[in-house]
Amino acid sequence: MAVTIAEINQLRQLTSAGMMDCKKALTETNGDMDAAVELLRKKGQAVAAKREDRQAAEGCVLAKNEGDFAAIVALCCETDFVAKNAGFVALTQKLLDAAVANRIATLDDLKNLEIDGLKVADLITEESGKTGEKIEIGRYESLSAPSTTSYNHLGNHLSTIAGFNQENVDYQVGRDIAMQIASMNPVAIDRDSVAEETKKQEFDIAVEKTKQELVKKDVEHALKQAGINPNLVDSDDHIASNITKGWLTEDEAAKAREIIATVSAASAAKLPEAKINAIANGRLNKYFKENCLMEQEFVKDGKLTIGQYLEQSSKGLLVVSFKRVNLNQD
Repeated sequence: MAVTIAEINQLRQLTSAGMMDCKKALTETNGDMDAAVELLRKKGQAVAAKREDRQAAEGCVLAKNEGDFAAIVALCCETDFVAKNAGFVALTQKLLDAAVANRIATLDDLKNLEIDGLKVADLITEESGKTGEKIEIGRYESLSAPSTTSYNHLGNHLSTIAGFNQENVDYQVGRDIAMQIASMNPVAIDRDSVAEETKKQEFDIAVEKTKQELVKKDVEHALKQAGINPNLVDSDDHIASNITKGWLTEDEAAKAREIIATVSAASAAKLPEAKINAIANGRLNKYFKENCLMEQEFVKDGKLTIGQYLEQSSKGLLVVSFKRVNLNQD
C-alpha cells in the first residue's frame, strides 16, 4: 500500500526513527501505526517508542482534589488563542469545581450535570458562540481514595491526580507524587498492575532485540577479521553510498554481503536460549523500574524509589490510583 508523508512524519515523531526506516515499517505493516512502532522497536530503530496520552489540539487542563475525591477536566478548543482566553479558562475551572463538589464519576455524568440552572452542554455551546470555535470536553478523569492530591503544570496543558491508601497524607508528599507522575509519566502503579499483554509484548521485544544484538556482534567480529569496517556496510544504503564515495570497493561490498548473510544465518541458528531469556528478563525488569510509579527513581532524590520515599513518610503508605492528562505529546 502507498504510505503518505504525513504517516511517515507521525511515526518519526513517535519513535525518532529515520524517514526510510519509518516508510519501510509502515509498508510492511500496511499502514498500521501501532504495529509499525512495535516493528521499529524490535529492530532497534526506535530511539524511544513514546507513549501518547489521549490527544487534543488545544485547550485547558485543570485538576483539583478535596479530601477523598479528585478530578481532571480537559476542555478542548481549536486554537491556542482561545485556550488562553480568561473566559475559557474560567469555564474549565467552573466545570471542574462542579465536578468535584458533586463527586462526578464519569464524563457522561459531567455532561448531564446542571450548573446554575444550565446543563454543561449548554454552557459549552454558549462559550462556543462567544469564541466562534468548536469546544468540547476532551477528557474527564476522577478517582476516590482515603486521601488525594492534584497538580497543574504551568501552561494548563498537563495535570495529574493521585489517591493514597491512608488518610491525611502530608501535603508536600502528595504534591511530590503528583509532580512525579507529571514528570515521569508512569504506565502503572507497580509491576503487578501492568497488563499481562504489555508484559508479554515488552518481553518479546527484549528477546528480539537481544537476538539481533548477539547476531550483530558475531557479524561485526567476522567483518573485522576480514579487514572490513562494519560501520561501512551496516545497511544496503550505506554500502551503495560508500562505494560512490570511494570508501568501499565493489569486491569488498560483495565480500561483506556474503559474510553478513552466512554469519547471520549461522549465528541465529545457535543462539543460546538461556542467555537470551536472562538478558530479556533484565530488560523487562528495567522497563518496570522506569515505568512503574512505585519503582521509579524519585526525581527529587535519585537515591530513593517512590516506594521508599512513601515508606519514609508514613509506614505502609502506597499510591492506589493515579490519572494523568496531557494535551501535548510526551
